[in-house]
Amino acid sequence: MAKRDLTSGIASADLADGRIVAGELEGVDVVVVRHKGRLCALSGKCTHLQAPLADGIVVDGTIRCPWHHARFDIETGEAVGAPAFAPLDRFAVTEAEGWVRVAPTPLAADAARPAAPSGLGRVVIVGAGGAGHACAELLARHGAGGSVTLIGDEAESPYDRTFCSKQYLAGKADRDAVALPALAGVTVRLGTRVAAIDRAARTVTFGDGSTLDYDTLVLATGAEPVAPDFYGAGRDDVHLLRTLADADRLIAAAAQATRVLVIGSSYVGLEVAAALIGRGLEVAVVSDTALPLEKTAGPEVGAMIRDLHESKGVTFHADRRVVRWDGTVAMLDDGTQVAADLVVAGTGVEPRVDLARAAGLALADPADGGGVRVDEHLRTSDPAIRAIGDIANAPDRRLGHPIRVEHWVVAQRMGQWLARQLLGQADGGYDDVPFFWSGHYDLSLRYVGHVGSPADRTIDGDVPAQAFAVRFREDGRAQALLTAGRDRLSLEEEHDRERG
Repeated sequence: MAKRDLTSGIASADLADGRIVAGELEGVDVVVVRHKGRLCALSGKCTHLQAPLADGIVVDGTIRCPWHHARFDIETGEAVGAPAFAPLDRFAVTEAEGWVRVAPTPLAADAARPAAPSGLGRVVIVGAGGAGHACAELLARHGAGGSVTLIGDEAESPYDRTFCSKQYLAGKADRDAVALPALAGVTVRLGTRVAAIDRAARTVTFGDGSTLDYDTLVLATGAEPVAPDFYGAGRDDVHLLRTLADADRLIAAAAQATRVLVIGSSYVGLEVAAALIGRGLEVAVVSDTALPLEKTAGPEVGAMIRDLHESKGVTFHADRRVVRWDGTVAMLDDGTQVAADLVVAGTGVEPRVDLARAAGLALADPADGGGVRVDEHLRTSDPAIRAIGDIANAPDRRLGHPIRVEHWVVAQRMGQWLARQLLGQADGGYDDVPFFWSGHYDLSLRYVGHVGSPADRTIDGDVPAQAFAVRFREDGRAQALLTAGRDRLSLEEEHDRERG
């Protein structure tokens, strides 16, 4: 999309309501939008990972990022939907005699913070991952930080976990880049383990025996990797990847290695393979499926992904599993030997529900996804306790049954919705459309919606050419869309699902 010189101006006729016009101000990208008759000019790159907002869409008073579906209020520039948190700069706009011009200097940010709402009480959030941080951040943004305590069992300040298998692991981002925004006024307790919940007293007990009172308790304990099961799986050179500390250890080990064996061909496993190829290592992938991503994306996309990774040097051992690892050679179940210097096991994750189970909260059956059962307001079986993120098994009105989703943006938006509900700003129940993305070299996949199986699918476009849309149905109804090279369609599908 061509960028206009905003110092020269734009013809008013070019700014139809809802249209995004890309422009520049002294070399800075800016977008201009007419929204309900009012002209708004905002910085033109998403504050998450600098995607061009000119390629996005305007929906319900927001401009939406084409890459990772972050949302910004058109009139204020506020980031109202994760994964972005920082606002967009705003610029003054004038319209006269059929021309629109934008002032080159950003408007001053509004320094005033909303007053803390009354009646919120003490909010204790257990878990400082995507869901917990997003909930605390939005509460703090609206003046309620002083009512919030965020507890994390990692020593790290809250960070973007997606960087662990993508940018940071690949060496494309330094460690500081993974940090999530600071939390104004929030009490943050890191490296702290909650040992028990006393529901009658409304307290949490820490590992050292001390306690903390709550009025609302939010469980955002996330998920943890499933330990691999083969002889030698407990060795120090077998790596799991969930935390930033895990990524640090893997990066250090990779610097001394030549060959790496990745177990599992899930999205994260293949992102790890791509990142380590980028670091110059030889990578082999062992998977218990015939094709990567076959169980979620179908065989057509699976074959394309396999071919892409093979073109970069990855070797696949399909329909195989590791039975033994001695530090130099992995023995597969068919007798094949794969030489490696280290192993990365991507054998899935499971929700961390021990705390909820011990407190007597209702859990979902593993056959239904497991996790903590919540209602449409994310309340557990105890009304004073909410559950969000990877542990929450929540109703989905489109599918007609509850689901538990392990996606980063889903966790963040669930946390943001809960914050708005606690602030009295959310109508109805939680109803966000699941979304995730996955990066493989120069290929980006976007997935909107949710289905349990990819069996019922239709394909539009050219999958081998990496320009396609795959629609998935469940019980005969369209429920999800996977795209490559069709970012606008992905955004439009998300909006259609919100209305549907």
